[in-house]
Amino acid sequence: MAHVDLGKYRPYIIIGFIVLFTLLAFWTRGIPSEGLVTADGVNLLENDAWYNLRQVEQTVANFPGYAWFDAMTLYPTGDVIYWGPLFIEILSTLCVLTGAATRPEIMVVASWVPPLMGAAMVPVTYLLGKKIADWKTGLIAAGLIAVISGNYAFRSLFGFVDHHIAETLFSTIFVLAYVTALLVTRDHPFSLKDRGTLTVESLKAPVLASTLAGVGYLLGYFNMPTMILFALIVTAFTLIQFLLDYFQDRSSDYLVLVNVVTFGVVIIGTVAFGFPHPGFDLSRYTVGHVIASAALIAGTLALYGLATYLRGRPKYYFPAALAGIAVVVVAALSIALPDVYNLLIASLFAFFGEQPVTTTVLEARAWSFDMAWAAFNWGLLLMAGGIAFLLWWSREKVNPAHVFILVWTLIILASTMAHVRYEYYLAVNVALLSAVFAGAVLNIGWKDVTRFAGTATSAAHASPAAAEKREEPPRKGKKGGKAPEARKPKASSKDQPDYLKAGAFIAVVVVTLLFAGCSLQANIALANNARYGGVDSQWMEALEWMGANTPNPGVDYTAILDQNTFTYPEDAYGVMSWWDYGHWITLIAKRIPNNNPFQHGVAGPNGSARYFVATDEETANKILDNIGTRYVVTDIQLDTGKFHAPATWADPDVGRSPFEPQFFVPTSTAATSYQAVPFYSQEYYLTMVSRLHNFDGSMADPTLQVIYAEYRDAGTANASLPVITRTEQMNATAAAAAVEAYNRNAPAGSHATLLNMYYQYRGDSILHPVERVPALQHYRLVHESPQNVYGTTGASGPDLKAVKIFEYVPGAHIKGNGIIEAPVVTNTGRAFTYRQESVNGTFIVPYATSGWSGEVKTTGPYRIVGTGQTFDVTEEDILQGRTIN
Repeated sequence: MAHVDLGKYRPYIIIGFIVLFTLLAFWTRGIPSEGLVTADGVNLLENDAWYNLRQVEQTVANFPGYAWFDAMTLYPTGDVIYWGPLFIEILSTLCVLTGAATRPEIMVVASWVPPLMGAAMVPVTYLLGKKIADWKTGLIAAGLIAVISGNYAFRSLFGFVDHHIAETLFSTIFVLAYVTALLVTRDHPFSLKDRGTLTVESLKAPVLASTLAGVGYLLGYFNMPTMILFALIVTAFTLIQFLLDYFQDRSSDYLVLVNVVTFGVVIIGTVAFGFPHPGFDLSRYTVGHVIASAALIAGTLALYGLATYLRGRPKYYFPAALAGIAVVVVAALSIALPDVYNLLIASLFAFFGEQPVTTTVLEARAWSFDMAWAAFNWGLLLMAGGIAFLLWWSREKVNPAHVFILVWTLIILASTMAHVRYEYYLAVNVALLSAVFAGAVLNIGWKDVTRFAGTATSAAHASPAAAEKREEPPRKGKKGGKAPEARKPKASSKDQPDYLKAGAFIAVVVVTLLFAGCSLQANIALANNARYGGVDSQWMEALEWMGANTPNPGVDYTAILDQNTFTYPEDAYGVMSWWDYGHWITLIAKRIPNNNPFQHGVAGPNGSARYFVATDEETANKILDNIGTRYVVTDIQLDTGKFHAPATWADPDVGRSPFEPQFFVPTSTAATSYQAVPFYSQEYYLTMVSRLHNFDGSMADPTLQVIYAEYRDAGTANASLPVITRTEQMNATAAAAAVEAYNRNAPAGSHATLLNMYYQYRGDSILHPVERVPALQHYRLVHESPQNVYGTTGASGPDLKAVKIFEYVPGAHIKGNGIIEAPVVTNTGRAFTYRQESVNGTFIVPYATSGWSGEVKTTGPYRIVGTGQTFDVTEEDILQGRTIN
């Protein structure tokens, strides 16, 4: 049989596999298109995708103009755009080239870009794997990055129109270019002390490679200013590599050239790009990035000078001198240049820290082991093996490319552990280092596996007849001599497989395939589930209604505006909701939210957090007056599952505990064991979100029995939570009296209170306060979504809608005492009675009984209960704040 030289066809085989992996990556990421594409466009995934689409619409309308300021969010100031234009410009260019001009067309074109970038990661990762090891490692890395799951896969799906996958792609291109520059410079030795070696020929390739590394960095920088993280990686690598070179008596001239050229290009590109933002903040496009790059170059030169000066002295001089200089520099910066200190030092510690409010932002939370295993499963073990192999290869002669990969991995791993959002960066490290491990084991054990397979195959094919030697007559020797014995062939040790290496090879292949298979399965499941993602139908219905039925705020939706000269029209207004929904309000309703998913407008005295957990209407109203709000939108999630978020933002020290307190409750009458149980307190029912969403702004009385509870403080009970010692279900009035009586003479550290059982919205305890909840005087329901969150209809159970829109109005004044009420029917046909108790002899009512053309209407006049007095209130009375009688 003719021998086929596979080596001759290797380039074609490699290209074939890369194409196959690229198509696989693109196919899995395109799966959500089957469910997300509608007649109206694409139901985009996650919140930020909607804002990116808004930017694409704006850029297409003003192509290639890019807006650094947006008046259609964060009323009444507008918001500054702090990320770069590259991703948006790529999307907009494709829209222009394909002729996509309408929103549905723009949505479809933009939605395919993340899958394309995810597919582009395959050849980039192959090249990186090949650079640091060989073509086999590159192919394995390409295959793994094609199927790897977790945040990386999710953020490159069809419909996830956000710059995250672009961050990963461009940062990986930079790593590839920087590693290439290190290797090229290593292969073209020169000396900064010997001018004879500094020829055009010797420097051409290193300078060109370093220039491309600078361009690679700029691509990432033009996409997101968080590319500064990779300058930090280069800084850490440079310090470590200088130390290694010094201890092994090697020159670090190559590092000087690579860093000076790379970040010299970065400085030029950064200055040419400009500084849209003031100050020195590295999370925005400020002059701080030039300072950071210049500091990196200066630090490299300083390290080179110090290493040169100390060459030949005891080895410990260099690290000791570095430590001393670092202390002096940090101290000097903190005293003499505090702005630069905050820029370079303090922001570093802040980056890896975590504040209580970050727990309310999913992508800012710390990374847990469960999250890590769900994303990368067996790849975590393979990555550890890859790290071990890079360290092993460096035991005799350090390869700077390997050191850079290790530093890159460790810093990205630390970043991910601090903030889970960096998991989509870490995916590249996991795939690459898994491939390094698998490729190394493959190289070590391949011959032994083939020998083992060859031995097994020979044994399997050998027949008994062939195995049995035929007896041959002995040959005659010399006369009188002895016939020679038959020669027994000796087995060569080189032909025997090393079973340990073969076993290790098989084990690693199995684990690698297991990693790839589990990841691909998870990836496909993730993509299939994403088909049902996007904006909830109830929110879509509510915001489409808002866009069609509320006043236009008077701001040109697609115009690029100058922050320094823009002023809002007199009739402009804001929409208050939780920050999760801000971009939906901007794009779907074309109205201006008071806060947004950049977490702007959330904190502070006028933030949405303080508003939604305010228990006093006057305090809440002042917030809306200060920020020009006209409409408030609530939903069941903010009312229940997300309630912890505004509570935490409003007061990180106490969070939700005043509203949803937890107690240790005995699990049995013997009280030998306890479990932590959450409850609703009256404070929860008094919050603005509860009064609006649960009670439509109407007065609410306790209609069920409540829980009378006696408890001991955590400190008194020597526990982490208060401990309930007695509970009893009682009539609300009797329970309130019992609480008052107990607390008058309560033992030290003991108290009584009223509670209600804690349930998510599938339980209706959120509708039953433990004490009376006063009516809101300045809020009227104008629209609600059709879905009842309890799934019941008619009189068979409670009827609470998923999304509600309220208008904030001055309200009409009616003189009188007691309780006033008016029947109301909503746009969904739900009927309720608006009730309010007088305050100082006055009612302030928000609903008009005549002259109102909205969907939510009163079906009769206001009536003071028990008096027979009725009142007609016009829409003009409501808006002018008139007194009726």
